[in-house]
Amino acid sequence: MQRFAALSFAIAISTLVFAPAPQALAQGAEVSLFDGKSLDGWDQLGTTNWRVADGIIVADGKVKDAYNYLVSKQSFKDYVLHVEFWASDDANSGVHIRCSDPTKVGDHTCYEANIFDQRPDATYGTGAITQFVEVDPMPKVGGKWSTFDITAKGRQITVVLNGQKTAELRNNLWPEGRIALQHGSGIIKFRKVTLKPL
Repeated sequence: MQRFAALSFAIAISTLVFAPAPQALAQGAEVSLFDGKSLDGWDQLGTTNWRVADGIIVADGKVKDAYNYLVSKQSFKDYVLHVEFWASDDANSGVHIRCSDPTKVGDHTCYEANIFDQRPDATYGTGAITQFVEVDPMPKVGGKWSTFDITAKGRQITVVLNGQKTAELRNNLWPEGRIALQHGSGIIKFRKVTLKPL
């Protein structure tokens, strides 16, 4: 009996040691980072009024902080990120990936696929990777639903906006990190945020 108990204990320990982490994602299996009902899975930075309304993430309040973010609680490395968003003409927003510090999000600590039709320096406007890859001519997304498909694989970062590649970067400053959705001004909405690990 003692021998059986010892064997059972050894099997239980080996299962704990070798079982995959519960947050590990299967390669190729698409997962939703937004359940359509709540902001579970996200932390908030800043003072904007992030909320879920009719199955859509919305931020449209007047902000005290220059930039406000929803930051994923989980970190990711290589993947294809699909985001459906709606931005007002005056929106300043973006989708940040591989954020190295979840408490200090920005275009100097993450790669940012920008959403900013009225950016004063239009070279890093909508569709650009801010601080890294300019876009010319800059596409406009204000007032309509649009999609980002952002691929991060090793050193390669690719941004596709509404089916058109707008930016490509080979860089390894941040090999992995959190995903963050930004609200700086105007109205921004997100209705789908899915990730397919590579």
